[in-house]
Formats: sequence, structure tokens, C-alpha cells
Amino acid sequence: MSERAVENTNGPSEWQKRIAGEWHGRPSLFDATGTWCGFEEIRRSSVFADGVTTYYMDGGLIGGGPLAGQFRLGAPFAFGVVDSDADRVYTGPDFYGTGQPYGSFVDSHYYGPGWQVDLNTWNQVLPDGETQVYSSTLYQGWAVVGCFNGVYTRTTDHGENPATRERVRAFLDGESRRGPVPFILPTKQRGAYAGTLEAWGADQEKRGSVQVELGVEPVDLLHTRRTVSWRGAIERTASCVARRDGNRHFYEGPEIWGNAAGFGRAVFGWWHFTDAVKVKTREFAIDSEPGMSAGGRLAVVYEVFQGNVLDRVLHGVLDWEAR
Repeated sequence: MSERAVENTNGPSEWQKRIAGEWHGRPSLFDATGTWCGFEEIRRSSVFADGVTTYYMDGGLIGGGPLAGQFRLGAPFAFGVVDSDADRVYTGPDFYGTGQPYGSFVDSHYYGPGWQVDLNTWNQVLPDGETQVYSSTLYQGWAVVGCFNGVYTRTTDHGENPATRERVRAFLDGESRRGPVPFILPTKQRGAYAGTLEAWGADQEKRGSVQVELGVEPVDLLHTRRTVSWRGAIERTASCVARRDGNRHFYEGPEIWGNAAGFGRAVFGWWHFTDAVKVKTREFAIDSEPGMSAGGRLAVVYEVFQGNVLDRVLHGVLDWEAR
């Protein structure tokens, strides 16, 4: 148990219940340009026992290139958590900061003394309850210096069940194959990514749902007309020409302006509409594979701001429909 773990006499939070068990992943490490550098073999769990929540991470860096020295450590992580469905406070010694849950998604911002970086971590548990889409963008001050991201699977009997261990092995093999694949949308087929996203207020209360379509109309191999359609708890339709330049992405009007950075299957961006609304985005192509193709399933998170004030958080899964 971490020496900084903090007692909670109210029992585990809903978020804590949601992430019970052990999670297995092989997130990829990227440098500031989006270049793949290696994997982080990770087993993590958060344990509520005797009124105390402690978070554990064990594993190690595989490869890492020029970042290997910074992100290789000599002991597993352990840190205390003030468990809450409002503000989850990370009390050290290995991480210090906070995280805010919005249903099955948590937005965390904290500092890691061992890695010597500030982290903005987005963890999204998918509707199956067994899959988690993870990313940590890494900062020196305000400058991005790297990114970890990947997909995790949950187990409750890994130590004693050979079938579970075999399932995890196959899952990690798939993550090794998919992890370095760059984010790309279809370049020769018209269609849309569509689905229903949960809508949460900045007060962390659920505000209903939004039917979302991300329309894709290829112009050429580097340009696509994108149309964003929201119906339900938020109503909005807007279009732009999206341009891809390696790992850099640009949204060039007329109704959405902004840019994004790709780190493997995940792209992180800002959309600026032509009023006071802007959106901080993560779109993650869960099922991307090596080859000349695009992923068919996006795990998405959209944080919607009115001016500089967070207003709504939308998250869920969009599936590709050719049209």
C-alpha cells in the first residue's frame, strides 16, 4: 500500500467500481512529432480496501528510442487516491494531481516526478465494460513532448485462469500490431461514422445523449470534406475541408477551423466553430490495422466549451457506414 494512500469511509465511488479488476495493455509511446518509439507493457489496478484506494502500475518500457532513458523506471508505480465521483485527487508519491469522471470517461491532469512530465490522461471505458481506451499526452510546461496511447482489456482471474491468460496474450499481440498505425479516415469511399454519445455537463451530471454523424466525403488522397452533425442534447451541424499532412491534421473552414496532432491511432485536436463554441477532441481508431485501409470504429471524446468555459462532455463509439 502506498504511504500516501488516503482513507475514504464512504466506500468506493462509481468510477472506482467501473475500473475494478486488473487491466492489461501495451500502449505505444510517441515523440512530439508523432513518431512511434516503442511500447509500455502495463498491468494496472486500483484497489479499494479498508477505506483506502491505492493505484498500482507495473510493467516496463520496450524500446523507446531517444525517450527510453526518461520513461524507464526501476520500480512499479503506486500512489494514493482520494476516491470520488467529483474530484479524484492523486496524492503521490508517484503522481500528483486530479481527475474528473463524466460517467465512463475520466479526464485527469497530473504530474509524474519519475517521468518528469505533466500528463493529461483520458480514460474511456467502452460500453462493453471490459475495454478501455487510454491516452496520456505528455508536457514540459505547455509544450507537448510525447504521448502514450492504447487499448486495455480487463480481467478478474488472470493469475489462476490459463484461458484468460491466453486471451490477454492474443489481445496484446493485436495491440503490438495496431499500436504504431497512423490515424487516417477513408480516402476513396464516402460514408459516415455514426453512433450515440453520452452527454455530460461540466457539473458531471448526465444531460442525455447525442446522435452523432461524422460525414466523410473524400476530395483527394489528402483532403476530405467532413460534416459534423449532432442531434439531441446538443444540436449543431457544421462542415469543413480536412487536410492531412503526415501526423498533422488541419480543419480549414468554412464552418470549422482548427488543427490536430496524430499519435498512432489517436488524433488530438481543437475545432473552432464560427461562434463562441470550440471543441477539444480525441478520435481513436480502435480497430486500425497495418495496410492501406482506415479503421471502421472510432472511440471519440468531445469536450465542448462556451468561450473558455467547459460546458459539455460527449463520449462514446462511432461505427463506419459506407454510403
